[in-house]
Amino acid sequence: MGKVYDGLTPALRDFIAQSPMYVVATAPLSADGHVNVSPKGGMDTFTVLDDTTVAYLDLIGSGAETIAHVRESGRITLMFCSFTRRPKTLRLYGTARCVFPGALEWDTLIGHFGKHPIPRSIIVVSLGRITDSCGFTVPEMELVRERDLQDQWGRRKSDRELEDYMRLKNTTSIDGLPARPHQEP
Repeated sequence: MGKVYDGLTPALRDFIAQSPMYVVATAPLSADGHVNVSPKGGMDTFTVLDDTTVAYLDLIGSGAETIAHVRESGRITLMFCSFTRRPKTLRLYGTARCVFPGALEWDTLIGHFGKHPIPRSIIVVSLGRITDSCGFTVPEMELVRERDLQDQWGRRKSDRELEDYMRLKNTTSIDGLPARPHQEP
């Protein structure tokens, strides 16, 4: 049923491009730390850079678990599921790194994504394992529309308000790991 791939084939790239959402999972090194699972939407926030490298645009949110975990261990798993008539689940396992605004790569990478008012970082993932599976238990559903509530929220905030929000909500993970490099606790 499932298969392991050496790289992202044209069919897998197609599957990713047609997916209305994906899920990001990370964990701290500590055994008693919290595993984080984050759903992501807006496929203009995800890009395939090459056969074994992907990236996604990380927007300002209510927490910063992924950034903190990536900075600590780099471990990450991305999952795409088909909600259409033809079931499939794709998992991308890898090592991630954060690229923050102002970094040398930022200007090159940001061009791969749609325009969003609240980019926080770009998560670049070097894939070490690519697998698919049947997805037979994933329900068939219909996409009504993408939500732009996060962008609307960001457009209502001034730069100062966004910075204050990130200082309050995005400085550390819920386990106390540092998230933003210029905001070390």
